[in-house]
Amino acid sequence: MGAAGRENPCETAPVDVPAVLPSPCVVVLVGPSGAGKSTWAAANFTPDQVVSSDRLRAVVGAGEDDLTASDDAFELLERIVTSRLARRLTTVVDTLGLDAERRRRWVDAAHAADMTPVAVVFDVPTAECRHRNRVRAKPVPERVLTQQRRTFGIQRPLVDDEGFALVLEPAVVRLAPRHIAAAHTETSTRADASASLRFGLQVPTFTWSGGPSEIASRLATIGRAAEEAGFSSLWLMDHLRQIPMFGPPWLDMLDSWTALGYLAGATSSLRLGTLVTPVTFRPIGVLAKIVATLDVLSGGRAVCGLGLGWYAAEHQAVGLPFPPVPDRYAVLEDALEALPLLWGPGTPAYTGRTVHIPEALCYPRPLQERVPILVGGGGERRTLALAARYADAINVVGEADVIRRKVAVLRAHCATVGRDPAHVEVTQLSTTLVGSDAADVAGLVERTRPRRTAAERWATRTNAGTVADQIARYRQLAALGVGTAIVSLPDLAEAGAVERFAAVIDAFS
Repeated sequence: MGAAGRENPCETAPVDVPAVLPSPCVVVLVGPSGAGKSTWAAANFTPDQVVSSDRLRAVVGAGEDDLTASDDAFELLERIVTSRLARRLTTVVDTLGLDAERRRRWVDAAHAADMTPVAVVFDVPTAECRHRNRVRAKPVPERVLTQQRRTFGIQRPLVDDEGFALVLEPAVVRLAPRHIAAAHTETSTRADASASLRFGLQVPTFTWSGGPSEIASRLATIGRAAEEAGFSSLWLMDHLRQIPMFGPPWLDMLDSWTALGYLAGATSSLRLGTLVTPVTFRPIGVLAKIVATLDVLSGGRAVCGLGLGWYAAEHQAVGLPFPPVPDRYAVLEDALEALPLLWGPGTPAYTGRTVHIPEALCYPRPLQERVPILVGGGGERRTLALAARYADAINVVGEADVIRRKVAVLRAHCATVGRDPAHVEVTQLSTTLVGSDAADVAGLVERTRPRRTAAERWATRTNAGTVADQIARYRQLAALGVGTAIVSLPDLAEAGAVERFAAVIDAFS
């Protein structure tokens, strides 16, 4: 069962197997005084993630042992937990956890916030609890500890049936985005972990230290590093200005096809393409000439990425028309039909929905017998249907749940037009942050996250994880039908970012 699966019965993980907990989650600690709950929480989570009833007693009372402040401390604890769950932040509830009503309330609140509830049960021998309690600066009275142990014995069997997705014994744990944690579970139960997968690198930004005078050398260095690391392709966005997801419009943005021509001379094996060229930017005949030129100069490595276009502001800024969606679909279908004619033999005429080409002539022709055409987008009714009919590849954004659905829809469209779905490669684009271990990942998240974005949220947005995390994640995607995973590295400006990803690629070579 995946750790995020609420509908399945809970499972108890072996104590000696480190658990990858899905982020965000609510972790409820259950055990008597002296069982080691606070020590375990401090070793596995950041101080900001732990909400401790003892610490709150010290905040609202005279100290952690001020039992007269317990009611106020728990009232404050509940408010803090509620506020953190509203922001979907991982929260470790460090109390005795022996109140069944409170546990059920926290489980319900976790489900309501679409977070995974986890219980960690500290079933420590009585003698050990008593020893730890005695060496405390201010031990709990023996009679109180005896009562806690008795209550724990009653409450422990109830925990398994209270709706927790995971019930764990204390062991080393770490957080990973939910879909990565689920991928670990799925790939660990799959007998065949040898699915093949190619990797592409997307370069979405060019605002680097040194300014425009160093863009050329930096881009060439990235291209050569990508080849050395084992990437099979390199992709540039085709935009006239930087898009909001990556920064303000005045950030540096190269013309994609010109930059790919430069990369053709700086590299020798990478396939080179756009993710993706809007059909609103260039007449179909002009685009055909540009792509054919890149294919010739790169030795047959061009890929033509096509899409509807979506960023109205960049069109308006330079006076380009931005037709309604149905009209852009018509142009896209014309391009999908006409480009192979323009790259092919002879000079046939083409009349489509929006364009008439009297002579489909393009010399020199591409070196490839057929330049691959990739369609970008996951629209299930029109985009995937066009890809099934005309394209060589479809690029989809999303994780396993999205990919599973899109692949099924694509195959259905292929069946409708009588085409083998194996002839349409599924590619997946995602932002990916990879570190050598959990501490390295945490450091990368902190260095790359925007100032006002919480680290945990940024980790999810960037699919942050260790090499092992990424291998599990990409094995899952490969098993679902992804042929090429295209990654955008948030730390691309850092030395060694491309090389760090090589360990992931190696697992699929």
